[in-house]
Amino acid sequence: MDKNLYLPMITDALRELAQTPSPTGMTHLAEKLLMDKLAALGLSPWQSQKGAVFCKLNEAQGEGILLSAHIDTLGLMVRAIKPNGRLRITQLGGYPLQYAEQENVTVFTRSGKEIPGTLRMNQPAVHANKELRTLERTDENMEVVLDMRTLSAEDTQKLGICAGDFIALDPRFVQSGEGFIKSRHMDDKASAAVLVALAAAFGKGEISCGRPVYILFTNYEEVGHGAASGHPQGITDMIAVDMGVVGDDLSTDEYKVSICAKDSGGPYNRGLTNALVETAQQDNLQYAVDIYPYYGSDTSAALSAGCDYRHALIGPGVAASHGYERVHEDGLWNTLLLLKGYLGKV
Repeated sequence: MDKNLYLPMITDALRELAQTPSPTGMTHLAEKLLMDKLAALGLSPWQSQKGAVFCKLNEAQGEGILLSAHIDTLGLMVRAIKPNGRLRITQLGGYPLQYAEQENVTVFTRSGKEIPGTLRMNQPAVHANKELRTLERTDENMEVVLDMRTLSAEDTQKLGICAGDFIALDPRFVQSGEGFIKSRHMDDKASAAVLVALAAAFGKGEISCGRPVYILFTNYEEVGHGAASGHPQGITDMIAVDMGVVGDDLSTDEYKVSICAKDSGGPYNRGLTNALVETAQQDNLQYAVDIYPYYGSDTSAALSAGCDYRHALIGPGVAASHGYERVHEDGLWNTLLLLKGYLGKV
């Protein structure tokens, strides 16, 4: 595979995905982006009733392999309009609210308006609030301030905003020096971009597999039921392509592909995980095997729904997970090479 061709393909897809708002429950824009990209590659994607995007990459026969990544992200919704016209929020996905403090946001109304604002503390001025440093960051102590002239609940309602409107966090995508990429939502748009490049390589005949290979982009992973339904018939193996966690007691870093042996749902399938580790070793990839005790993937949703699959989890190392995240081109590339190497052996 030509790195000069496929690595820019990954980073370009990552930029597009990261800059396309898709908080859990409002993923239609990212779904359309992927449907269009896959169709442009000459493939025939389809969607489930929930909106998940599926695509078959080859015409092999036998036991199928399902590769999943998720396109839904952390975000917010309007919980209520406060008397002062500001917004009380509720979270989408599990993350500490201080990770989103002072972030620019966009409120998406039911009528299609996009209204900018900022998530901040109720009393954010250090010159007016001596408790600011120690106050807990909660939905009671934080609010969205709109970039509009609104001083009352009635003013805000006239903008078309109401409870249940989605709020997207500004990704702040930056392709930095030395191969680093900083942005929100690298979990899991980094791996989604890798699967786009994988699909392109299948289309060009640069990757092949003796078994049917399907890719799946789920849209409810952050709330636990992304891969619970809609699967093609004949799948026996599922590999979640999600993020690798970077932490002090972990060996994964931003340059490696992570292979997870166990997460909060328990150990991954030993045979499938071993096969991925052996491939990484044989192909001389930068990789790490780790355990993530505060983590769950789409395979958990599939198995909980009754799918009889071997399951595994891999992905590029992502620093500062659920915050302003960072990946490196090497981690993205090693993830693609691991998928290529494994699929070529089965």
